[in-house]
Amino acid sequence: MMDKLNYIFLILALLAEIIGTIGGFGSSVFFVPIGNFYFDFHYVLGLTALFHLASNMSKILLFKKGLDKKLLVNIGVPSVIFVIVGGLLTKLVDGTYLEIVLALFLVGLSLLFLIKKDLIIAPNKKNAITGGALSGFSAGLLGTGGAIRGLTMAAFNLEKSVFIATSAFIDFFIDFTRTFVYFNNGYITTEHLIYIPFLLGIGILGTYLGKRILHYIPQDKFKKISLVLILLIGLVTLINVLGNLDY
Repeated sequence: MMDKLNYIFLILALLAEIIGTIGGFGSSVFFVPIGNFYFDFHYVLGLTALFHLASNMSKILLFKKGLDKKLLVNIGVPSVIFVIVGGLLTKLVDGTYLEIVLALFLVGLSLLFLIKKDLIIAPNKKNAITGGALSGFSAGLLGTGGAIRGLTMAAFNLEKSVFIATSAFIDFFIDFTRTFVYFNNGYITTEHLIYIPFLLGIGILGTYLGKRILHYIPQDKFKKISLVLILLIGLVTLINVLGNLDY
């Protein structure tokens, strides 16, 4: 069974978790496009949900002292509702088109943050609910929504541990919900169960290493590096998908 494992994929998954933790965007923004090079898009969605469950449980344990309950409700509730909507829509849209949308989303998102360095969203309830709905929908449909949620939460100027803990709690409920949706859609199969114990370990190890590195590298500097990586991954994903299209 071990000979069926793709070790390069597992190493890249660990790097995605470390970079995602430090950069503040979450691992899925890197994990989903990387996974698409090895698996069908729909199966990657299933793996991402399971991977994130472990990752967010470890974040909750490591940063458990900080939690903003008001934001947990305002952002978390619409996130959970719309992750179901996004997850159900994946059954209706071809995986190839979802990959194209994901690639364009990654490129657009990274360019937005790189160009609008001081992009600020007003810290109010309406924007919290809207941001939660958009991040949940994106997580369900494309597998990643952490960056949208991060931008929304950044408006409230939270202390680092409070930000990470609150984001992890919201993400946990999102992933818990979409795991059932993806399972019902047939995206989680016995064929890929071999990766789950490894991804659980990687989620915990990557989060721990990311937290340790945060002590030595300023998050602002690493955020810029993360954005450039997101841009490159988006472009490579787009080129790869368009190159494989049958015209």
